[in-house]
Amino acid sequence: MSMGCVVLQADPIRVLVTGAAGQIAYSLLYSIAKGDVFGKDQPIILVLLDIPPMLPVLDGVVMELQDCALPLLREVIPTDKVELGFKDLDAAILVGSMPRKEGMERKDLLKANVAIFKTQGAALEKYAKKSVRVLVVGNPANTNCLIASKSAPSIPKENFSCLTRLDHNRARSQVAMRCGVPADAVKNVIIWGNHSSTQYPDVHHAMVNVHGKEVEAYNAVKDDSWLKGDFISTVQLRGAAVIKARKLSSAMSAAKAICDHMRDWWFGTLDGEFMSMGVYAGGNSYGIPEDLIYSFPVHIKNKSWNIHDGLPINDFSRAKMDATAAELVEERDTALSFLSHYIMTSEMLSNNFSTPSFR
Repeated sequence: MSMGCVVLQADPIRVLVTGAAGQIAYSLLYSIAKGDVFGKDQPIILVLLDIPPMLPVLDGVVMELQDCALPLLREVIPTDKVELGFKDLDAAILVGSMPRKEGMERKDLLKANVAIFKTQGAALEKYAKKSVRVLVVGNPANTNCLIASKSAPSIPKENFSCLTRLDHNRARSQVAMRCGVPADAVKNVIIWGNHSSTQYPDVHHAMVNVHGKEVEAYNAVKDDSWLKGDFISTVQLRGAAVIKARKLSSAMSAAKAICDHMRDWWFGTLDGEFMSMGVYAGGNSYGIPEDLIYSFPVHIKNKSWNIHDGLPINDFSRAKMDATAAELVEERDTALSFLSHYIMTSEMLSNNFSTPSFR
């Protein structure tokens, strides 16, 4: 009698997606559930969090995920409760945020999102594993990420990041199209700073594989004025261009970038390559103020990122890196003033009322 091989499968990991009834999540969830992000042998428990009015939509998303008959998907949990949504998480992808509405000033957007990401950071602190990896997608992503991190003080700052991989992919693709090569023939583009129109897509350190030979991007493109002009503005304003054309924001490309970001965080970057991630700026060698979430070139190994230090920075790049840092400092200071107000208000309420009521 022959004995069959017994294949031991890993324990499921719990992955949260917020804003799970939205269009980015709709493009994202299938890729996660089929193993494109966390591995082809890694079972998944998907936790889908959204606001109460979206629960009927979530039920439809759950049905579709079930109907995909995906072998790695062990359970799907739709919820509007943070105590369930954030419990025992291995990974949290925070897509949901307050979108900017017509006539809304940026400070109003920041104020609304400080409340959301303070709550979600506190939920991570209370319910999630301390090893959880948190990716903030909802805009303004850098500052939302900083608020979430500050609201979860016992989770390492290094476990928080925000999405600039979409901008990285956009920059890579623009150079590739200009050179007539596939996108994977371009490596080591950098997105510096904020996921906003001040971000700086930098190709001074990028390489392009042309006919089997690696060439510096400036030499491959052979058009310095384009690289210092239209290339930068195209990447900076690409999201607005997509909205103008589609009448909807980037969903397919954002979902792909989320998958790229999390897969690299889980499995590491290739030797000799770095990717762009919005990460905590503490200890950076580029003169960027430390208490920020700022996009840098990073290497990743064993689920830990390190900023790629020592790249020479010319005056052109320096000015653009400093400009996007200045915007982030202003955003941070505005957001922290709101955060301290929320903390003070909640402390007053808890001191003065045993069961506070809100209108």
